[in-house]
Amino acid sequence: MPLITVENLSSFYEGKKVFENLSFTVEDDDYLCILGENGSGKTTLMKTVLGFDIKHTGSIKFNGFTNKEIGWLPQKTQHQKDFPASVKEVVMSGFAGGGFLGLKYNKSQKNTAKKNMELLGLIDIAEKSFSELSGGQQQKVLLCRALCAAKKVILLDEPVTSLDESAAEEMYGIIKKLNDSGMAVIMISHDVMHAINHSKHILRLSNEIFFGTKDEYQKYIAEDM
Repeated sequence: MPLITVENLSSFYEGKKVFENLSFTVEDDDYLCILGENGSGKTTLMKTVLGFDIKHTGSIKFNGFTNKEIGWLPQKTQHQKDFPASVKEVVMSGFAGGGFLGLKYNKSQKNTAKKNMELLGLIDIAEKSFSELSGGQQQKVLLCRALCAAKKVILLDEPVTSLDESAAEEMYGIIKKLNDSGMAVIMISHDVMHAINHSKHILRLSNEIFFGTKDEYQKYIAEDM
């Protein structure tokens, strides 16, 4: 059974239908890229899956976990860039839904955070101020925070936006490493070539919705040209 099963999903924003009758699945250790033009509903879809207060019809089913156990890396905002906390504090806040600092954490949570920081190469800067880091470092910290909340799936909303080429390639490499380790990845992206080269499945939101393997997508766009 898939980790996530979406059936006949329609979502609405400010009374207007964003997309309708959308169906797709996310398999164990999947790497799903969501493509589409601005305004096609990519972020709305992600927020609907996460359980935000978005009016929708249809069903979203989770196998062995809840949407509260999904790691989420939203698009980075100026507020995040200026976050007045240490790297370690930001990472640990993932256990509190990403929004609370100064809480008490148990030994298991501390060990998980340490393991994730080691995985992303953040141990040496754990006590540094988040706001003083480079854009690439900040994104790695936010990804590490998302990992602390993730049980089986991580959702990434355009994770390389505003990063330079080197930092973007490093971020892509980390995401691939996480997927290879068994974490299912759902990523919104405008990078079609990366999606074709590295994803396992592609969901494209447009007037005609496509969902299938990356090989099927290549045939689909070739026929559409």
